[in-house]
Amino acid sequence: MTTMTLNVGPAVAAGTETAEQESVKTNAEIVKTVGQPFSDDAKLKMRNVNVFYGEAQAIHNVSLDIGRNEVVAMIGPSGCGKSTFLRCLNRMNDTIEGCRVEGELTLDDEPIYGPKVDVVPLRARVGMVFQKPNPFPKSIYDNVAYGPKIHGIASRRAELDEIVENSLRRAGLWNEVKDRLDKPGTGLSGGQQQRLCIARAIAVSPEVILMDEPCSALDPIATARIEELIDELRENYTIAIVTHSMQQAARVSQRTAYFHLGKLVEVNDTETVFTNPEHELTEAYITGRFG
Repeated sequence: MTTMTLNVGPAVAAGTETAEQESVKTNAEIVKTVGQPFSDDAKLKMRNVNVFYGEAQAIHNVSLDIGRNEVVAMIGPSGCGKSTFLRCLNRMNDTIEGCRVEGELTLDDEPIYGPKVDVVPLRARVGMVFQKPNPFPKSIYDNVAYGPKIHGIASRRAELDEIVENSLRRAGLWNEVKDRLDKPGTGLSGGQQQRLCIARAIAVSPEVILMDEPCSALDPIATARIEELIDELRENYTIAIVTHSMQQAARVSQRTAYFHLGKLVEVNDTETVFTNPEHELTEAYITGRFG
């Protein structure tokens, strides 16, 4: 995993912002994204993406590539649109009434929002791990076997056994649960539950894994294990992660995208973003002047 010294200063106490800091916070004049938003080997391509909740616009004209077998971290203040943008990538926003997505989004140059796209196989190709662990009220075994069953990937017990074991091994959980696969997944610790959810996601052989603050409810030891797992999974998957932890973004990602007020301000290799950002808003955020 990446190791670097972050240029992170002390947070400003509430109500003590200077006029200069307030001007940075309210500066929404982002003409275009700076840095390197595009990839020579893109797995996902997004162009001119706008997202609306009713009349309110949450995402403004965002263009970004996510490269094959890379981890892209999305950072920014609360409410900046990073989770909304992440959910566009496997059409999770379809479940929100009044949400509308405009623009071009492709997976291997195939449209994600095409009129004939079936979201069920799409979400098998682009899996998602949520902020809080959400294992099904089933056994550990059935949590992992559920996806392969409903997607018709496997039906025979021997096939399912192999998928369950391989998925749990990839998620770094097999040795901890192999003797209690018939026990409820909800009985595991928080960190184990999150790794179980990752195993469940990869059991259907996705190509992309989306992670929406996957460590926010975990202790430091469980967080470290998930971060190690992300680094391992990158060999086989493309990963996009939303995180409020700049230290985590620095540790797990190759590129970092900074969002502000629904706009994509800067995308660059992670070391550049945290040590020599190109945009003043990025610098203001990572040095603690606002956020």
